[in-house]
Amino acid sequence: MDRSKGKIIINGGKPLNGEITVSGMKNAAVGILFATILTEDKCIIENLPDISDVNVSLSILEGIGVKVTKLDKNTVEIDSSEVTPGIAPYELVSKMRASYYLIGAELGRFGRAFVGLPGGCDFGVRPIDLHIKGFEALGCEVKVDGGYIEATTEDGQLHGNSVYMDVVTVGGTINVMLAAVKAEGITVIENAAHEPHIVDTANFLNACGADISGAGTDVIKIRGVKKLHGCTHAIIPDMIEAGTFMILAAATGGTLKVSNLIPKHMESVTAKLCEMGVQIDADEDALVVSRGPGPLKKINVKTLPYPGFPTDMHPQMCVLLCLANGLSHLTESVWDSRFRYVEELKRMGAKITISGRTAEVDGVPHLCGASVRAVDLRAGSAMVIAGLAAKGVTEIDEIYHIFRGYEDLIGKLQSVGADIKVVYPKNINYTEIE
Repeated sequence: MDRSKGKIIINGGKPLNGEITVSGMKNAAVGILFATILTEDKCIIENLPDISDVNVSLSILEGIGVKVTKLDKNTVEIDSSEVTPGIAPYELVSKMRASYYLIGAELGRFGRAFVGLPGGCDFGVRPIDLHIKGFEALGCEVKVDGGYIEATTEDGQLHGNSVYMDVVTVGGTINVMLAAVKAEGITVIENAAHEPHIVDTANFLNACGADISGAGTDVIKIRGVKKLHGCTHAIIPDMIEAGTFMILAAATGGTLKVSNLIPKHMESVTAKLCEMGVQIDADEDALVVSRGPGPLKKINVKTLPYPGFPTDMHPQMCVLLCLANGLSHLTESVWDSRFRYVEELKRMGAKITISGRTAEVDGVPHLCGASVRAVDLRAGSAMVIAGLAAKGVTEIDEIYHIFRGYEDLIGKLQSVGADIKVVYPKNINYTEIE
């Protein structure tokens, strides 16, 4: 079934209450799946989110000769002992941004790579020039031509070097790390990104025999090793999914226990929600979130690399600011074109003015149901939050974006009282779609 033809239908205005469980992190999963290529062995990956980006990643791996065996819904065995580089199906690679990790993985294993240009959400110009800079520092010649990236080395061997990232880049940090794991000598990545999924990828590689230190700090040091082996690794919880559910509780006025998360990863989101008057009680691996007394307070938010407020929480937070008392400001410092969803929120009665990279959000008493689009993954989840908080019925089109990053979102929301369903042509129900 073509999910692009479906709609999410929401009858909103109801507080959501109960416990909702966070799945494995999308951004960690896709990096680690491509990293398995480096092992030339069998790996078991647990807590893998059952989402379209993961399924596309697995299909790409199968397309280059990796044997993928699903042990259960969230566990796979990956045997990368027999891989042919340079043959990844273009139609799959072009579906997702994180397919660029295949370049670093092929380089790290074979000393060469030939991969189609990646796809994914459109946030304006998203160059991979810093990835290329890193590969070149390791001794590669890189060409971009005809929709493909080709990287080669003279002797089939990468060589350690110092790589300075001019701008903090999560993808660039992970990609250079993949390429450098088997390089001769020592590679030092300076001005590295700090995100938790970088740490998770490094932990996976170290469990396979790599020698990586400093992940999660400004400087990552990689001592090249000759060979990696397989391991069993569980993906960390998805901090963006957790944050989405936290904002959902505040927006609908209910109380949600968001479980299976790492509270430290949520500190920037937690701080902003508390500033708005949201009540949050912490447990060992859960946060209980409720609206709290009185109206939501206006605040100012600026997205920043981790541990700052995540850009992937920007659209969801904007929905909450729409419901706050007064004038809030939301500044985007990471991507150029993150505000495309604003026109959709305006259909629901939001009062938002864009000036450069800042949205001025004038709170309204409530949003109203409307027909809107999920213009990208996180904007899609924002539309779901808006629809659940709004009075009346909301219909969301282009929902395939949402399924890229949220496992069983409809089922999870129904379990805490949401009146939400997916309708496909000929009234095929979402629960019948694999």
